[in-house]
Amino acid sequence: MAGPDQAAQHTTTEVLHQRKSLGKCPVKMAMTGMAFAGIVGFFVLYSKKKPEASALDVAKVTAGVAHPDNTHPRH
Repeated sequence: MAGPDQAAQHTTTEVLHQRKSLGKCPVKMAMTGMAFAGIVGFFVLYSKKKPEASALDVAKVTAGVAHPDNTHPRH
């Protein structure tokens, strides 16, 4: 086990290097996060849908392109 005198020998430039490299592209990470949020949103809405709604109706509501004919019961 290292003693306190050995810990003092390190300089401030050797501290952890946490910000050296992210390893992943931030744009790809953001797109992946948005896709994951969309998938979770779809399944949440699908689990709460009315029996007469189809999966396509839920997808349209999730994407924000639904019209009243997609959200009202069919006769």
